[in-house]
Amino acid sequence: MPPATISLVAEDQPRTTRPACVMVFNSNDPSGGAGLAADVTAIASVGAHALPILTGAYARDSAEIFSHFALDEDAVAEQARAVFEDVQVQVIKVGFVGSPENLSAVASIACDYANIPLIAFMPDLSWWDEIQIDLYLDAFKELILPQTMVLAGNHSTLWRWLLPDWSAARPPSARDIADAANAYGVPYTLVTGIALTDQFVDNVLASPHAVLCSEKFERFDAVFCGAGDTLSAAFAALLASGDDMSEAFTEALSYLDRCLEGGFRPGMGNVIPDRLFWAQTDDDPAAETDPTAVDSSLISTLDFTPNGTQH
Repeated sequence: MPPATISLVAEDQPRTTRPACVMVFNSNDPSGGAGLAADVTAIASVGAHALPILTGAYARDSAEIFSHFALDEDAVAEQARAVFEDVQVQVIKVGFVGSPENLSAVASIACDYANIPLIAFMPDLSWWDEIQIDLYLDAFKELILPQTMVLAGNHSTLWRWLLPDWSAARPPSARDIADAANAYGVPYTLVTGIALTDQFVDNVLASPHAVLCSEKFERFDAVFCGAGDTLSAAFAALLASGDDMSEAFTEALSYLDRCLEGGFRPGMGNVIPDRLFWAQTDDDPAAETDPTAVDSSLISTLDFTPNGTQH
């Protein structure tokens, strides 16, 4: 079976019986822009069920991150193992977990459930102390990447991390980054935000040997908070719900595009993607006269959801 058509739904678990379950390891973002808030709403929006494992908390607003407080690794492990003993998990998604010790705890759990695909997202860590960044990235390479099926991240973030000595005149391609990730055992890499001409960016799902699929979008004239978490969570949920990788890639990007298009600024900082854009009410006065009427324009916005979702 070609890599891009890999499906993660077990034959004895058709997705019409219940929502697929995605375990997410991430930190709490009190602004609601990124972290677990982004994971949970994105996963639910595309029809899956989130199992959120809290790994720490940011001190931040919608403009910047001031600090982060990591949870003890035993607390992280106990949360996850309690859920695993009760729930059948289809996919694991790993975001920012705050410390090398927590990465070790996540890696141990992933190793015990090695049959469950792991999607890893690497956010921009430039707000953090340089020594902490280096320790975290080294631990991520050693512990998480060997168990990762798909690594997701922004082009510049993955470039600085995986190809720090890149000296060619041209920027590294998605395949170059995928090849660097593959050296640590990652078969597929989802690279976002590759700068193109005329205010467009490319997003590519690649292996070291081929570009599996790519989608070009016009660049939004805004700074967003949580776009990467939103995309990687939606991608993980769509995989868990039975989409093959090319379908999950296309649908997750389509979903993110609509989230960014409807983005809003709750404070004085960055724009937050509207991950529940499909739930917004219609301003049509005629709709108010019949509260039981089905809005066909709303239905059309939900075409990205997999068959049999609960929404």
